[in-house]
Amino acid sequence: MSERSVSKKNQQKRWYTVLAPEQFDRAELGETLASEPEQVINRTIETTLGEITDQSGENNVKLTFQVDDVGSDTAYTSFVKHELSRDYKRSLVRRGSSKIHAVIVARTADDYRIKIQPEAYTTKQADESQRKAIRRTMIDIVETAATERAFEDVVDSIVEGRLSSAIYNDAKTIYPLRRVEIGKTTLEAHPEEVYEEEETSVDVEDEDEA
Repeated sequence: MSERSVSKKNQQKRWYTVLAPEQFDRAELGETLASEPEQVINRTIETTLGEITDQSGENNVKLTFQVDDVGSDTAYTSFVKHELSRDYKRSLVRRGSSKIHAVIVARTADDYRIKIQPEAYTTKQADESQRKAIRRTMIDIVETAATERAFEDVVDSIVEGRLSSAIYNDAKTIYPLRRVEIGKTTLEAHPEEVYEEEETSVDVEDEDEA
């Protein structure tokens, strides 16, 4: 392809400014190039909480957003993933202590399905019964928090550290803890996808009973 044809092709494209969701104050996440607005839909962009808030101490929190709407020159996103950086999680591990991990898939009050993975770090080595009790506490608190709140509120409580603080306050009575974090949060399905799965499941059950 000649330089002239490449240049002409690029001229036909335009830049779209990508914005974070409203709950993140519509912070500017960057720009993306496309020839048609439809091409921008579903593109993902990764950033850190520190880049959004201008707080360098929050760069250990990685956030992923996905474009779900496009205006004339602006792309709007929704939250799809939150994750702590590997280096930060590695720094929390101490020899002679325990790391307790759980994976919880819950449905929010407004019918989003979300996977939340809390992690607790003890001051010293906990025994098996203590680890089980801490894990059970993490699961109970996360499930309750998710099912009683809307998706956006759940994400806020995770990013702002309120959910991990709630786990810490309850679980520390079982065994001394050094830290509790939500290691990863992933949007698994939107409400319409959840409803569709339920309808499909009902149809299959009806066929089995016939």
